[in-house]
Amino acid sequence: MHMRHATLAMALMMAFGVSQAADPAACAAGSALTYPVTAKVAQTDNYHGTTVADPYRWLEDANSAETKQWVDAQNAVTQGYLGQIPQREAIRQRLTKLWNYERYSVPAKEGGRYFYSRNDGLQNQSVLYTMKSLADTPRLLLDPNTLAADGTVALAGVEVSPDGKLLAYGTAASGSDWNEWKVRDIETGKDLEDHLKWVKFSKTAWTKDGKGFFYSRYDEPTEATKLAAVNYFQKLYFHKIGTPQSADVLVYERPDEKEWGFGAQTTDDGKYLLITATKGTAHKYRVFIKDLSKPDSKVVPLVDNFDAAYDFIDNVGSTFYFSTDRKAPRQRIVAIDVNKPAESNWKQVVAESGETLANAHIIGNRLVTEYLKDARSVVRVTTLEGKLVREIALPGIGSVAGFTGKRSDSETFFSFTGFTTPTTIYRLDMKSGKTSVFRQPKVDFDPNAYETRQQFYTSRDGTKVPMFIVSKKGIKLDGNNPTYLYGYGGFNITMLPGFSPANLAWMEMGGVYVVANLRGGGEYGEAWHDAGTKLQKQNVFDDFIGAAEWLVANKVTSPAKLAIGGGSNGGLLVGAAMTQRPDLFGAAIPMVGVMDMLRFHKFTIGWAWTSDYGSADNADEFKALVKYSPLHNLKPGTSYPATMVTTADHDDRVVPAHSFKFAATAQAAQAGCNPIIIRIDTKAGHGAGKPTAKQIEEVADRWGFLTKALKM
Repeated sequence: MHMRHATLAMALMMAFGVSQAADPAACAAGSALTYPVTAKVAQTDNYHGTTVADPYRWLEDANSAETKQWVDAQNAVTQGYLGQIPQREAIRQRLTKLWNYERYSVPAKEGGRYFYSRNDGLQNQSVLYTMKSLADTPRLLLDPNTLAADGTVALAGVEVSPDGKLLAYGTAASGSDWNEWKVRDIETGKDLEDHLKWVKFSKTAWTKDGKGFFYSRYDEPTEATKLAAVNYFQKLYFHKIGTPQSADVLVYERPDEKEWGFGAQTTDDGKYLLITATKGTAHKYRVFIKDLSKPDSKVVPLVDNFDAAYDFIDNVGSTFYFSTDRKAPRQRIVAIDVNKPAESNWKQVVAESGETLANAHIIGNRLVTEYLKDARSVVRVTTLEGKLVREIALPGIGSVAGFTGKRSDSETFFSFTGFTTPTTIYRLDMKSGKTSVFRQPKVDFDPNAYETRQQFYTSRDGTKVPMFIVSKKGIKLDGNNPTYLYGYGGFNITMLPGFSPANLAWMEMGGVYVVANLRGGGEYGEAWHDAGTKLQKQNVFDDFIGAAEWLVANKVTSPAKLAIGGGSNGGLLVGAAMTQRPDLFGAAIPMVGVMDMLRFHKFTIGWAWTSDYGSADNADEFKALVKYSPLHNLKPGTSYPATMVTTADHDDRVVPAHSFKFAATAQAAQAGCNPIIIRIDTKAGHGAGKPTAKQIEEVADRWGFLTKALKM
């Protein structure tokens, strides 16, 4: 920072004065907001001969007194604005009622016990239960709500030992990606002394004898660096139950590869440890194995090239089944003999089809395959040789999850959900193929009053893109429907149909909810994903803008009634769309977004996203990034739509500086009368594990903001 600390503090104290975003005389009475003026510093950077100013660089220091003062000042403006919206309280009350329904996870079976989580409705965190049979009375095993009075400590993962005696569980405080892991005796419900820290982006993998598990961690950061410092050199360890973390055995590391991360799995027969090496967020892996039956065996490569995705399904002896997009952009299933791992020896089990293979499992000596057909789930059961046995009937347009189990199991469970179908849990009999309802929630609404339709539209370059349009039945196509268009478009992630009390409340208010299945996602396999990355990232924004233009042209809505929203990479999407086409939207809600595309890779795990975005360190990629980077494309004197930026002070994935700098720049640039506010949550992170109470408050603010912005 080219400024002394004291000088900056003085500038800030002077800055929190009165400033108007627009000329009050040009706006309706009382509509021009007064913002805190944000101090500027003389920071510039040279990117391949191009000088780029970064006047709000000081906001990157989330721990400074000046930044905290800025956060308080901005939150005061935001809460003052939201507090004057008359509908907000009624929306909050309706959301509370809609959210108050039983929710269940898909049961998993281990060591002769069933495990699943349940939320009675308004519990901040779901509670873990166990039972010895489906007819047994469930017994509470772990209640995360007792870990923090305000519900801000959440479960980050659970793994049961193969004998069903021990539970390893991870917790995350205030939404942080940093996890701590402990071990609980399932019979007594009491924790052992085992306590692991500085675990991030890791599950656990138990040994067959239940004496310990494998996990991945980083070196311990300092207090000052734990929220923003880059995460490099992940290492794989083995923890033996009953020993301190300091005694854990280092199993695998790559000091020559700082960006490699490691995920561990053990095979059900207990013989092998699988290590999947990742590099960033790209779905391209290397796979290593270790023979656990031989104590001194080395870690050896099975697939030693980051050329494709290799997702382990199961093994039968030395034959390992993987789903892969190697030579199959929409995925296929291959069998690899670990004794003859050369690609020339691979056997194709299930060929690539016209649909995208999303997941595969081996249960009851059958392959259960989940496919995506235009972003809707299709489930098929085949033999281990790939011959079709049956297709599982699903109750409409929706998505499935689950199908956990082992090769010897005769049953499995899965969930089904749709935009107007609350998540229902089913039991599947693997022998007969019959499904039966295991748990079905009751929600205070009539699903028959709503309809879901899928619409294909044409993007700028002629590509056909699907979107889901959900609303009350019989809406008038007169251009007056308040519409919330949501998207993501990145990292091979698919936007699937799913139930949300938040979105139901929006539709009850007369709103239309739309999800666009943009390029960059995984809806149509790796080619679809790749078409929305790096130098082709603009395709994603074109797809999103194309969806908006279709909705306007077909009189579903109009620009004044159209709001856009998205989170994380979807926050980037919203930021890019509103800066490229400010005339097309009445409101924008970028949530925990990646807004500074020139510096995102300098914080926490941001470097890992270069596989999708590219990097400003590369001259060609810099040219593409600077053209759409939301922060760098806000133009002074432009009338932007009503905007509510949202972030959280403990977000250690997309650090809040992205949103801080974007909001400050947008407030300074805004020429119109529309508000530009930033909602900064406290004791919260990127979104995972957010307590129910915080979710309800956030959604009430979102819909409340839109009632005013869209004049509902």
